[in-house]
Amino acid sequence: MNLAEDHIRDAGYAGFSFRDLAAEAGIKSASVHHHFATKSAMTAAVAKRYADRFFLSVAPKPGESASEAIAAYREAFRSSFSRDGRMCLFGVLGAEAGGLAPEVASVILAFFQRCIEDLSQRIGGTDAQARAFQVMATLEGGMILARIYKDVAAFDQAVAALA
Repeated sequence: MNLAEDHIRDAGYAGFSFRDLAAEAGIKSASVHHHFATKSAMTAAVAKRYADRFFLSVAPKPGESASEAIAAYREAFRSSFSRDGRMCLFGVLGAEAGGLAPEVASVILAFFQRCIEDLSQRIGGTDAQARAFQVMATLEGGMILARIYKDVAAFDQAVAALA
């Protein structure tokens, strides 16, 4: 699953095959198929695991302000790119959602819905949902720019207005 995640974050859904993963892990392709019947089942499982880790990293802190909640999301995205130069898995897959299996597309949608709901609640106010959409769009856009520039400074510039 780690290898699949790395490949997806690098090159999207088409960026790996069971054969590729098996070769890198030093196992037979049938061993991968033993755990995941299809590539879409594996991708959905990888995405769910990624989402679980993400939401742990942005968990609310007691008494946090709206700006602190946004900063938690910003830092989660930034540290992910800083760590390995790869985009958010959901940003990559989200761009491809129209061509993906329904089981994968539903996990992608669930992630973004959960982000919007979580941020909306933590931001509060009458325009909280619109602000949450803006935050997520800015963060994902910042990841795209950081990736193309190969520099986290591009992310920082893109998301500076969120501070």
